[in-house]
Parts: sequence; structure tokens; C-alpha cells
Amino acid sequence: MQFNVKKCKVIHVGRRTDCYEYYMGGKKLEEETLEKDLGVWISADMKCSQQCRYAVNKANKVLGMIKRTITFKNLKIMLNLYEYKTLVRPHVEYCVSAWNPYYKKDKELLEKVQRRFTKMIKGMKDKSYEERLQRLNLWSLEERRNRQDLIEVFKICKGLSRIRSEELFNFDNRDKGTRGHSQRVIKRWKQLDQEAVDATSSNAFKSELDKLRHTRMGFFMD
Repeated sequence: MQFNVKKCKVIHVGRRTDCYEYYMGGKKLEEETLEKDLGVWISADMKCSQQCRYAVNKANKVLGMIKRTITFKNLKIMLNLYEYKTLVRPHVEYCVSAWNPYYKKDKELLEKVQRRFTKMIKGMKDKSYEERLQRLNLWSLEERRNRQDLIEVFKICKGLSRIRSEELFNFDNRDKGTRGHSQRVIKRWKQLDQEAVDATSSNAFKSELDKLRHTRMGFFMD
């Protein structure tokens, strides 16, 4: 494979990394602290604040366009526009399993997109965000991210992913849970009902998660 040296860069990840100089074709590679790869911003400190701002910016531009151009903002029309694969919500959820934010400020920044959207729908402006979500049958973006994390773990554990489970988890056969690496999703995974863990397909697992949200409100919130 031929590499374009001008487009190749180096990011030194972590505070204790030895910042060696790297060369390709006799030319020193440029060093960066922030770079976008496959549509996701990656920083040397592995924080996702830049990615959150980038995603929110794109989503808000589309929301602005919808606000200016759509006159009849009824529920069905607005939800279709919001959830459509290239419009609003996909921007704040693109590859989110790789950059799920852990800082409160970043979580709130993302949630503002959905808060803004739900206020735009006819008859919703004067209601609280929680009421709007309930009436529109929407999950908060934080809940959706945590749900998606669980789905990814399920796929890995069931061999439905290219990632091998032994690369991430050590299994404890006593309770069929996962042990080992400290990951954001493990605590919530260990609180799942056995019916969910034993689901035979991704769709069945998703159905169990939907049931769980109705019986244990707040389960998907950090």
C-alpha cells in the first residue's frame, strides 16, 4: 500500500508517552494533538469534548434549517425529520460507542440538541423536558448511549461482533457476568436481569432492555 506522507500524522497519546520522532520516506511526520479520523475527532488526551462540540454543531445547523423552513411542525413530521438517517440525531450518535462522553458538561451539551428539538414541536414548548420525552415516546440521549453500550457488550459476548470477548472480558461462570477491565458499561451490565443476559438474539435483547426501562426508571442514566 502506498501512503501519502503529507497526509500521515502522529499523535502521542497519554501523558507518559515518549514523544519520539517518526519518519516515513525520509520525511518527518507532523505531530498533532487533535485529528479527525473516519468522521471522529481524536485527541491526545483521549477526551471527547471536541467530538461533542463538532457533533452538536452539525446537529444544530440542521435544526436551524428545520425551524426556518418547516411551517407545520406536527409530531409525526418533526420526529421523522429528527430521526432520519442523515439529519439531526444521527449526528450526535455517529460512532458514539467509541466516544461516549463521561464529563457532565459534554453530556449536557449533547442533550441540549434534543431539548431544543422537542421544544420545536407544536404544543410541547411549555412542558418540562421529561414530559416532552414521555409524550413523544423518546429516550434521553444519555439513555440511548448507555443502551447502545449494553447492546455492543451483548454482541461481543454472544460472538456477534468482530471483537473477541476474551480481548476485553474475563467471565465468571458463577453468575454469567463479566469481570476484569474497568469499563463504563460493566456495572450496568451486571445489574441486568438474567432474562436479558440469556437473550438469544440482538432483537430479543433490545426488547428486554425496553421492558427494563419501564420497570426500573433511571436504570440507563449515569
